Amino acid sequence: MGAVWTARLLCLFLLLLNTRQSAAVPHNTDSDQCADGSDACHIDAICQNTPTSYKCTCKTGFKGDGKHCEDIDECDLEYNGGCVHECNNIPGNYRCTCLDGFHLAHDGHNCLDVDECIFNNGGCQHVCVNTMGSYECRCKEGFFLSDNQHTCIHRSVEGLSCMNKEHGCAHICKETPKGGVACECRPGFELAKNQRGCILTCNHGNGGCQHICEDTEQGPICRCHVRYTLHTDGRTCVERDETAPTTPDHNATSLAEVDKRVKRRLLMETCALNNGGCDSTCKDTSTGVRCSCPVGFTLQPDGKSCNDIDECELHNGGCDHYCRNTIGSFECNCRKGFKLLTDERSCQDIDECFFERTCDHTCVNSPGSFQCVCNKGYTLYGLAHCGDINECSLNNGGCEHTCENTMGSFECHCHAGYRLHWNKKDCIAEGCDLACVRRRSEKRLRKTIRTLRKSINREQFHLHFAGSEYELAKKLVRPADPPDHCGTGQILLDKKCVKCSVGTYYDGEQGRCFLCPPGTYQDEEGQVSCDVCPGPEGRGIPRTKGARNISECGGQCRPGQFSHDGFVPCVPCPQGTYQLEVGRTSCFPCGGSLTTKYDGSVSFQDCETKVQCSPGHYYNTSTHRCIRCPIGTYQMEFGQNYCIACPGNTTTDFDGSTNIMQCKNRHCGGELGEFTGFIESPNYPGNYPANIECTWTITPPPKRRILVVVPEIYLPMEDECGDYLVMRKSSLPNSVTTYETCQTYERPIAFTSRSKKLWIQFRSNEGNSGKGFQVPYVTYDEDYQELIEDIVRDGRLYASENHQEILKDKKLMKALFDVLAHPQNFFNYTAQESREMFPKSFIKFLRSKVLRFLRP
Repeated sequence: MGAVWTARLLCLFLLLLNTRQSAAVPHNTDSDQCADGSDACHIDAICQNTPTSYKCTCKTGFKGDGKHCEDIDECDLEYNGGCVHECNNIPGNYRCTCLDGFHLAHDGHNCLDVDECIFNNGGCQHVCVNTMGSYECRCKEGFFLSDNQHTCIHRSVEGLSCMNKEHGCAHICKETPKGGVACECRPGFELAKNQRGCILTCNHGNGGCQHICEDTEQGPICRCHVRYTLHTDGRTCVERDETAPTTPDHNATSLAEVDKRVKRRLLMETCALNNGGCDSTCKDTSTGVRCSCPVGFTLQPDGKSCNDIDECELHNGGCDHYCRNTIGSFECNCRKGFKLLTDERSCQDIDECFFERTCDHTCVNSPGSFQCVCNKGYTLYGLAHCGDINECSLNNGGCEHTCENTMGSFECHCHAGYRLHWNKKDCIAEGCDLACVRRRSEKRLRKTIRTLRKSINREQFHLHFAGSEYELAKKLVRPADPPDHCGTGQILLDKKCVKCSVGTYYDGEQGRCFLCPPGTYQDEEGQVSCDVCPGPEGRGIPRTKGARNISECGGQCRPGQFSHDGFVPCVPCPQGTYQLEVGRTSCFPCGGSLTTKYDGSVSFQDCETKVQCSPGHYYNTSTHRCIRCPIGTYQMEFGQNYCIACPGNTTTDFDGSTNIMQCKNRHCGGELGEFTGFIESPNYPGNYPANIECTWTITPPPKRRILVVVPEIYLPMEDECGDYLVMRKSSLPNSVTTYETCQTYERPIAFTSRSKKLWIQFRSNEGNSGKGFQVPYVTYDEDYQELIEDIVRDGRLYASENHQEILKDKKLMKALFDVLAHPQNFFNYTAQESREMFPKSFIKFLRSKVLRFLRP
């Protein structure tokens, strides 16, 4: 490296020496000083040779005598350089930019409104309305806009609260501690004198003005750039007709102020003057200037203007899903749950189930989405997690006496002197006849056989008992690839061993699964026999085939009925009682001297209570009042006499919860590794709990730095930064901060840590809640620091929606992190695999960065 730089400096020195020597030699004969570099023209000037000497002329965009040239600040001349919003001066030129909510027109000067409602309905739950420079969400009849200004809440009609449709707030409604409501406005608006309405200012969407906005006491007033005139709508600006007579203009933009550049163009057309009037490329010819347009534009009939080609109008631009036209080009985008392939046209489903952490139990992928399914005895919470159901909290599990919850199940127990009925819920007085003894013996034998099957050493033997044949066999280890035969209770299906399903049994002689015959059932997989259905003998009860549990055996009393043994004939539950389940020997009393209108009631909701309890409450039969469900429980229905316990180790933020989604895990999630890892808010991807505090510390190995990617983060903005995520060097408030936010950002961002270690804290208050975050990180060799920072600080990494989706794709980020953490793993991916994983534009972007980094 040192030798290369030395050589470069030497070359530069020789060049300068040659220039100075040439300038010192007198010119006795005419020579081309411009060609041999002996002229004294400024670096920003053009040298023109003459018969006896040379002439220096400053380049376009500069002024001076040619030997001394300085940049012309076009933004200070000719009405803001012709820019309708912002003008940025650059050496020899200038560039126009637009305010948020606008994009630059093809002429490079005018600013046009961005229609935010085109993409994802602007994030609005119901209706999106585009406005000049911004947009707003509106709700359907019967709903009002929530504090986040995007989702809609069903209106209430009673009580002075924000749920009441008469609260009168134009934007945000807040309930006060002393009762009543207070109104607030969105950023860019001011609260009106009536403390209800909101007045627009120029700070929001440029006040709805296309060009210039001025705040007044009556609200924003719009004006236009000198080359434009105000439309009758008072907001839009239209280009002037230069041939029109000059008349006064009420918006203070006089038609007499004609653009000076337009006058010069009328006197003489040349590319050296105002680019010959061309929107894009200008070329001088013998007949005048000739204008041309870049790819993605078409030349208009005036021969000078360039209009963007909307590629999306023809066959959707070849895009599978969405086509978004851009100035001079277009971009294909995919629906949520799909990713763009390398041809940058086709969309492919993202298999969310590819990652083990997607669901606690079973993940079922579907086109554009996925669903988490929990095992029997567990229920879903937080969108992806499974928690044990406390069946005993649901009407005592249906048990007549006592209920005991177990992981994934529950058991009913009876008091002394009683035994459990066949339905495993009712309790009947002790006493056992011959048939009872037989059933007990068969039950004990079946239990013994199951124990024997687990401990047997011989391959197979048969056991005959009470007219039934039992086949016992040693479990075989399933061959890996592919099995030629399967163990007992399994069949070969599509080269895989599959257990016989519930409601069936395995026949060893035929090697097949058969439905359980009438009068039997099987509630477990992979069994070699079916259990006998309970029931009285000699009644001719109709039986079903393939019963999967006792309730499908047939002949049991229906809900709202009972009998002494749970089988037909049955009688209706008397008034004042109810029964939800089949095959019961008794009915539950309403309690509290409550009664029902009719016999045969099937739920406590049929009991005539004194008040109707709403969701989040239960009816207390002693006090005849509605009580809020305590913390850790919820109730979704009206008029119930119990609350349901939250699954697993979850709880609720407050009492009176109305659905299981309000049950949240308070554990701070994440995995902190030396090379890769992640942090996540509690209960992710469900809403995080209130009043939580999480702290993580990432300590990389020696000579390694930290790269963090925040794919998206959901923190409500309505509670004045009550919930926030901060990353800094240490827990000290004044230590070096790398990242801090208290807002929702759906656009990804990547950044390197500003300190060696990274201390991270997440806190929430008792206000609003959100989805939170799952933030991955990787540690990399500090020798690559310059390269990594060059990549993450380049706006092109985030400019394309497709690049944004890459930063959200867990599979792709895993591959990128794998190479960053261990560069040698790059060779584990073939060139074809790389091309299949990432779009061409993304590979091109990274390649240019790497080549620049490696270039000596």
